[in-house]
Amino acid sequence: MEETRKSTGIYWILFILSVIAFFGLYTIIGGVCIITLPFVCTFFAKALDII
Repeated sequence: MEETRKSTGIYWILFILSVIAFFGLYTIIGGVCIITLPFVCTFFAKALDII
């Protein structure tokens, strides 16, 4: 069987943008930065092709 390789570049970009948004919200608002954690974790897992 032939395995297809997924392109994970877009997920790395979205992961980095999510981390930037996390730290941006942390410096501006503080406790609200937890809203971005699901995006950070999801995009990191997709970039590593775990899910």
